[in-house]
Amino acid sequence: MKTEMKTEPGITVLLTRLSRSVYRRTSEDVLGMRLKHYVALAQLGERTSVSQQEMGSMLCADANNLVILLNELEAAGFTLRRRDPSDRRRHLVDITPEGLHALERAERGIASVEDEVLVALSPDERAALQGLLAKTIEGAPADTPV
Repeated sequence: MKTEMKTEPGITVLLTRLSRSVYRRTSEDVLGMRLKHYVALAQLGERTSVSQQEMGSMLCADANNLVILLNELEAAGFTLRRRDPSDRRRHLVDITPEGLHALERAERGIASVEDEVLVALSPDERAALQGLLAKTIEGAPADTPV
């Protein structure tokens, strides 16, 4: 006779489930853009003039996929690429005023998704979760894509 062993799911399983739950709820209708566009704009909204290479690293995107993403964002008027005046081989990426406006709208949408997904957490627990996730990302080795 086999005995069933009941274990709690590990952190990776829980994070994956949570990520999928968020992903399923973040339609273009909710965000006003695709989720990958929101993630890219959120990264740009925190910085000024990010190099294209640095942006690829932040998003864990290879060069080809990053160019496709940036082309889409530029076509929407959300970003602008320009040559780095100090190194003409590099491109710098900036968010446009239109991109900032779209990001603000998307952030309202993502807040509603977070409210739905994290309904079981108190405001203090949500703040603690956010802090722990940020600490984990900041503490990851530089060559580890997060």
